[in-house]
Amino acid sequence: MTARSAIGSVGDPSAMQGREFAWTNADFDRVQDLIYRRAGISLHDGKHAMVYSRLSRRLRDTGHQSFKDYLSWLEATEGDEWQEFVNALTTNLTSFFREQHHFEIFSEHLKSKPAAQPWRVWCAAASTGEEPYSIVMTALEALGSRPHFSLQASDIDSKVLATAANGVYKAESLKGISPAQMQAYFMRGKGSNAGMVRVKPELKQYVEFLIVNLIKDDWPFREPFDVVFCRNVMIYFDAGTQRRVLERIHRVMKPGAILFVGHAENFSDSRDLFVLKGKTAYERR
Repeated sequence: MTARSAIGSVGDPSAMQGREFAWTNADFDRVQDLIYRRAGISLHDGKHAMVYSRLSRRLRDTGHQSFKDYLSWLEATEGDEWQEFVNALTTNLTSFFREQHHFEIFSEHLKSKPAAQPWRVWCAAASTGEEPYSIVMTALEALGSRPHFSLQASDIDSKVLATAANGVYKAESLKGISPAQMQAYFMRGKGSNAGMVRVKPELKQYVEFLIVNLIKDDWPFREPFDVVFCRNVMIYFDAGTQRRVLERIHRVMKPGAILFVGHAENFSDSRDLFVLKGKTAYERR
């Protein structure tokens, strides 16, 4: 969720007269309930306009003439449209080396262990890939070439994961990348691809991208992690959902493993699970 956020726009059905589709408080309430049950996102009141805009596209693509019909059809199926519904109601704000202090702590943590130690890391909000690739660059620079390192990079949004796996970005978005990193890990586009860069295979080889819904019980992990990045995700969950997700994250981490969270996230109510070890960095008990 890098960072995932729920929809954020103020709106009012009464101010949306004359729109393409009728939109009522009852429609919004149904969307609130569905996205909460499906993805754990607490969609607060006052966000009608953005929800209308995002889901209107789904009505057009699926041929429905009203939100009532679309939502009833959605609830009656377990088809691919659920993924499109979730994709539509989430957005992603991310950049390379966002919250730089985390990567400094991460680097020192990697260097503190024996050089031959294998590392398993999970990025739980991969978004369009900037965070996972920042994690791998940090690991390669801290551990040296060809380390015993693997990164599981997940998100609930299938479209952003496709972008991440493709690894192509506008050159102007690489503001956090040093010239040495640019040369080592990226290829500049030429001709019709000028102004674009592609992540080199030497970086991609350490990352596996996969869809994971944090509120579901079907996490695919079989071995515990040494480090977890779960940043700017759980601020959009209510307290009960936060606790359940934290308990699950705790279960897939090794004792002493490090959890990085977003700058607005505070888990002081879960001291039985994690102890604060630095600025928005926690150690698993």
